[in-house]
Amino acid sequence: MDKNKAIGVFDSGLGGISVLNHLTELLPKEHFIYVADSLWCPYGSKSYTELRKRADQIVNYLLSRGVKMIVVACNTATAAAIDYLRSRYDLPFVGMEPAIKPAAKLTRTNVVGVLATPNTFDGHLFQETREKYASYVDVLIQKGCGLVELVENNETASKRAFDLLKEYTRPMLHKNADYLVLGCTHYPFLIQTIEKVAPELKIIDPALPVAKRAKQLLAEQNGLSNKQQGKLQLYTTGELQKLQNFAATFVQTDYETDSISI
Repeated sequence: MDKNKAIGVFDSGLGGISVLNHLTELLPKEHFIYVADSLWCPYGSKSYTELRKRADQIVNYLLSRGVKMIVVACNTATAAAIDYLRSRYDLPFVGMEPAIKPAAKLTRTNVVGVLATPNTFDGHLFQETREKYASYVDVLIQKGCGLVELVENNETASKRAFDLLKEYTRPMLHKNADYLVLGCTHYPFLIQTIEKVAPELKIIDPALPVAKRAKQLLAEQNGLSNKQQGKLQLYTTGELQKLQNFAATFVQTDYETDSISI
């Protein structure tokens, strides 16, 4: 592995920046190329066949930029395509893991909620994780319809966000859930609103463990950059102004932005 090559990161849109922020904090010497596929957002309503084809296109773009690793910072894309990508390409892929295991270990009521997209719930990764680590826990699944779009439009504190999150968490509270697993990388940007709507729920966000796993893999393969300073390039297949507005609010390090066609 060429340690001074970039790390590719992609998501259906802007949500993967929740993972990217942890990556840049843990790996400040790395060069990151982030692709927000906002043109195709949301992924949650697409078929697995469509998502694998789209993931192929994005991965080929990132490979053309010479990346050494790709982080699939999207739960839906991970569910649909991570096995396919690992079998097809000869470089490390890190995907999003359903954080059911820590929720099952920490719960005191034996009831946990999971908020995610339909395709994430349908994936074998979620089903296998649930059966392996949470078979003795009541797992309440809730499709977060409409939430991704709110994050993409930077409306995380809007009345619509408040109303939807109240609707989605109320049944969990009624059944005495004490933990809420965020099963989409867009959802961490809604944490402040969730805490207002349902302060009783403790939130589990898998973004940091995924970033730690990426760092661990690089270290194991002697792939950590030895540059003095890292670099962050943000690209979108959608509206550049949306990316710029979002990054100005949420990205925690210096960056440059541009739009691309894939």
